[in-house]
Amino acid sequence: MRKINRLILLLAIIAVAGCTNKQKNAPVEETTLSGLKKSDFQTELNGKPVDLYLLKNVNGVEVAVTNYGGRIVSVMVPDREGKLQDVVLGFDNIDDYVNVDNNFGATIGRYGNRIAQGKITVEGVEYQLPQNNFGHCLHGGPEGFDTKVFDAQQPNEQSVVFTYLSVDGEAGFPGNLNVKVTMTLTDENAIDLQYEAETDRETVVNLTNHSYFNLSGDANNTILNDLLMINAEEYTPVDDTFMTTGKIEKVEGTPMDFRTPTAVGERIDQYDFDQLKNGNGYDHNWVLNTNGDISQVAATVYSPATGIQLEVYTIEPGIQVYAGNFLDGGVTGKYGAVYAQRNAICLETQKYPDSPNKSDWPSPYLKPGEKYTSRCIYKFGVQQ
Repeated sequence: MRKINRLILLLAIIAVAGCTNKQKNAPVEETTLSGLKKSDFQTELNGKPVDLYLLKNVNGVEVAVTNYGGRIVSVMVPDREGKLQDVVLGFDNIDDYVNVDNNFGATIGRYGNRIAQGKITVEGVEYQLPQNNFGHCLHGGPEGFDTKVFDAQQPNEQSVVFTYLSVDGEAGFPGNLNVKVTMTLTDENAIDLQYEAETDRETVVNLTNHSYFNLSGDANNTILNDLLMINAEEYTPVDDTFMTTGKIEKVEGTPMDFRTPTAVGERIDQYDFDQLKNGNGYDHNWVLNTNGDISQVAATVYSPATGIQLEVYTIEPGIQVYAGNFLDGGVTGKYGAVYAQRNAICLETQKYPDSPNKSDWPSPYLKPGEKYTSRCIYKFGVQQ
């Protein structure tokens, strides 16, 4: 009997040890500093794999991106107390990115911003693009690059490379366009976005990033107290369909003047000024003073709540500043935050809106044998 009991005990010990080893060998759920689970982004869309990629630097800063739409999903940077804060809006799973109409953090293309009536003329031929915004083509149409699955490679822990072939005729645009987006998290706490594109037929290109920033670290908070500076003496006015009028006007003496840091909300509701009425607040392109010099700051945003400051650098001639005027509380994002009006600000570096139809503005046309390049740097720091 004792031998039988010992045998049973031995078998039980072996069984427990086996379970313990299985637990030890079980795959560990990989989560980000912002609390995202990689498994919530791992799927297949349109026959391509989708994943979440983590970029980390020596300072402990972390940026999470997905190849669905070439999107920035979370950005964890330190505040004045050294506590990491997530400063961009987004979702905690791929299903919401796919099923909820949004462009949070997305790579925008082929053409960021609006094209009047969705019409362009290339080599004497008129092309009709999707009309998804007051009769205009906005951000490449309803199936722009923000809805595409990019091929992805991660050469190191601080960079990811997204590539995509936009075929001839996609969204009405001519030419097979090969696109490359390199996202790098530098040790200076900057996200360096570098865009390249080549085509086999003349076309138009204007790539940008559509991250919604809230530097308080809590997207339930408004950005109206944040201090905004735009290095621009001029801007391009819009009509009541948000389309540029084709004019370039001075900011001096108007609510559009952000040459010195000014609270976003200080003048945003001055609807007796037609441009704020037409834009439902700030949703305009500013003509930068930087002349394509990447070393000159194009814009800054500072949160008094956290001390976090964002500096924007670009080689582009313009920047679209959008103060989240159409966030309406109908979308719930990461951490259960409800995205309400003016809870975020977008800073989209770009060619001017409707440039394909404005021959005297910086040209967005790309011909075979040429290479389109663009660059935007979002650099984070702290003011005490």
